[in-house]
Amino acid sequence: MSLAKPWRDLDRSTVGSAPDRYALYELGDADGDTVGFGTGVLRDELKEALAYGDAAKVRWELADSPDHAERLLADHVEE
Repeated sequence: MSLAKPWRDLDRSTVGSAPDRYALYELGDADGDTVGFGTGVLRDELKEALAYGDAAKVRWELADSPDHAERLLADHVEE
């Protein structure tokens, strides 16, 4: 199930302003269709996604720890 957050363009500005915290993130294509989910330190993960051209859009939910991010992922994958 998708995150209930607005999409942001996956560009240098978004990556630069992304928090340096653990998060669950959702990647989307140019049409806003989900292409994948991931967890990790958000800014690092988005830098990688931008470098590899994995997506055009992103949205996220911040987490308190790696375990919390994984629980958020599990909650969204189950639904």
